[in-house]
Amino acid sequence: MATNGHTNGAIQRSKTGIKVIVVGAGFGGLGAAIECHRQGHDVEIYEAFPELKTLGDIISFGPNAGRIFYRWSNGEVVRRMRPLSIDLRKYGFNIHKYDTGEIVINQKTPEYAENAPNFNGHRGELHEVVFNYAKDDLGIPIHLGHKIQTYFEDDKEAGIILESGEKVTADVVIASDGVRSKARKAVLGYEDKPKSSGYAVWRAWFPNKDMLADPETAQFCNNGDTFNGWIGPDMHFLFSTIKNGSDCCWVLTHPDEHDIDESWSFPGKLSEVKEALKGWDPMCTRIISKTPEEMLVDWKLVYRDPLPTWVSPEGRIVLLGDSAHPFLPTSAQGATQALEDGVVIAVCLRRGGKENVPLSVRAHEKIRYDRVRKTQKTGESTRDMWHKTDWEKVKKNPEMIQFPRQDWIFDFDAEKNAEETYDDVVKELRTA
Repeated sequence: MATNGHTNGAIQRSKTGIKVIVVGAGFGGLGAAIECHRQGHDVEIYEAFPELKTLGDIISFGPNAGRIFYRWSNGEVVRRMRPLSIDLRKYGFNIHKYDTGEIVINQKTPEYAENAPNFNGHRGELHEVVFNYAKDDLGIPIHLGHKIQTYFEDDKEAGIILESGEKVTADVVIASDGVRSKARKAVLGYEDKPKSSGYAVWRAWFPNKDMLADPETAQFCNNGDTFNGWIGPDMHFLFSTIKNGSDCCWVLTHPDEHDIDESWSFPGKLSEVKEALKGWDPMCTRIISKTPEEMLVDWKLVYRDPLPTWVSPEGRIVLLGDSAHPFLPTSAQGATQALEDGVVIAVCLRRGGKENVPLSVRAHEKIRYDRVRKTQKTGESTRDMWHKTDWEKVKKNPEMIQFPRQDWIFDFDAEKNAEETYDDVVKELRTA
């Protein structure tokens, strides 16, 4: 519904006539579809899961994502997400030494601008907000229960063939269906296998009932939202309470050398977690023991070699988010970088127009590639900083183990950057 030249809080863009298929309705796929809608493209989403389920545990979005969310209906989506997110402006982040439990430093939470907030909340609940916004507010068609058999392209169009045999065509296909996307073969020309990163994460989300019943752990639930981390040799344990202390969640990153087969998420065993935490601050085991075992997941961290390209030979299929560049959780940027991808591909397609889709897709890759690689590396550097801590040095300078909050990541405006760099990048591609 247009009012004074605005639609759903965004400047009304004229229709481009570009038809976009987005595969995958995770944060990356939904974000790409919403941004394509904002930029005037005709977009539809195809998702393998038959229904929306509020699965998962904690997910983080930095202010570089908040800036994107805020542009959706003039902050309306941000207002819906805020009550579901942790508020650490009072509490901050307590970083503990793994064995003694002493708080080495309390890292303050900065005040972010209203138009660039940060969010930490339940993945499923925040996803539901974005899903419903795309489907109900914007009217983007989302086809659930549609598994992809294969991707295809020629120099005029691209598309997908569903397992039902139905063929769907468009000007461009955005493959945001995760690390096992079948589009990777269409892009690379061969099938590559995910590898173990050498680490796994036990993760859980549960109500605070048993935490409150124990005077030792009730403190975490009686003081609003809290965030505590214990860091030690080759492991780190992060524990949060959220929604004013009513929900609890934790993640424990630890070494794991299992080969990755067809699945990398399994039911977890509390006995294994407790064994791993032997010699650590007893409070960690106390928190673990309050976790219902059915809420525990053992998630193998998948690694993929950086791809030489995210774009298919004809330039009409593009990988986005995890299908192009999976992140380690210690970057706290995986979902945010997928959102940035969606912003940039939508802008590039509009700037290039219907006649120049392959060029626009390649411009998107060129604009995004180096920033994504640099941001990916922060996941490894943060993990190594925590897992190989020199405690003698930390005594002299506790700030050295704070979670990094780099301005070059957080202050970045993906839409502004794409608008400003598009012409130069295209010129470079044309002369190459």
